[in-house]
Amino acid sequence: MLKIYNLKDKIKYINEVCILTQNEWGKSVKLKDEFDRKIKKKEKKIIDNLDNKSYCKLILLNDDKLVGFISIFPNDCDEFLNLTPWYATMYVKKEYRGNGYSKILNDAILHEAKNRGFKKIYLKTTLSNYYEKFGARFLQNISSDEKLYYFDLEEIK
Repeated sequence: MLKIYNLKDKIKYINEVCILTQNEWGKSVKLKDEFDRKIKKKEKKIIDNLDNKSYCKLILLNDDKLVGFISIFPNDCDEFLNLTPWYATMYVKKEYRGNGYSKILNDAILHEAKNRGFKKIYLKTTLSNYYEKFGARFLQNISSDEKLYYFDLEEIK
């Protein structure tokens, strides 16, 4: 059965989430020790921020198997340090893609942000015509390949 959880309530998945995050967005490393240090650093960062209003990591489980995750970060864009919070790290494992799980994660994080009292949540991405289907609105280009979007949380029911 599919269900969304806050990672802080299912902390046993933290290592798997950190490994997937590092493999997807982290800088490539050659040595296992260096990779392990990066994972431990990510785990500590998550644990240190579990009670931060502007930080959240939701996971999607199918029974006890991790399907994917999504986050709210206080900041995710050096060009716009004044904007907060940020919609970040939407990830669905390859074997689960194409089944609508990103919509489940998207809806969950938008509701979580709204429940935390935010009016908007920001997103930067290199993808074109992807997040618009979830309600993201284009704000401006950040660079030649990155764009800035926002979600109006007051429109979330």
